[in-house]
Amino acid sequence: MELAEDRYYIDKVKNGDPASYAFLVNKYKDMVYSISLKILRDADDAQDLAQDCFIKAYQQIHSFQGNSKFSTWLYTIAYRTAITRLKENKVSTITLNEEQHEMPDNLPGQFELLHARQVKQQVRAAIQKLPEIDALLVTLYYINDLPIKEIEEITGLSKPNVKIKLYRARKVLEKDLRFLLEGNYAD
Repeated sequence: MELAEDRYYIDKVKNGDPASYAFLVNKYKDMVYSISLKILRDADDAQDLAQDCFIKAYQQIHSFQGNSKFSTWLYTIAYRTAITRLKENKVSTITLNEEQHEMPDNLPGQFELLHARQVKQQVRAAIQKLPEIDALLVTLYYINDLPIKEIEEITGLSKPNVKIKLYRARKVLEKDLRFLLEGNYAD
């Protein structure tokens, strides 16, 4: 069970074994980075912020009481730190380009793989065009399958507000990606 495993390592860290923290970092680093990237929209800034979040969490781990899942507690730190950094910086955001991947020749289904990659890239681009908070909510709910309750805890938004923002984001994505739904893939 996720909670018992996390609790084991948290207790080890609290009892003076800082090396056990590496397990928690490895387990949650991708999601902390993802939250940071959705809000800051800059890979380098997101990487820096993710590291800062893990340092903050380590420094505050003694205050973690276990009233919520460790992941929720950690994601809340990431979310709030990213929002604070965004407000402090007030810099324009950039859209990340999907890195180019070379595909070997003569692979079966090469066209289908390329098409699937293009669709995924178009969906990511559409999500990136959403306001930062909406993009984060879509990522947390639809991509990472977090329940509304946990999203409420992470963001501090009310359940109705989360649902409304998700509904509106879905409508925007539906409009932006309608061409995919209708099968018109050509630009």
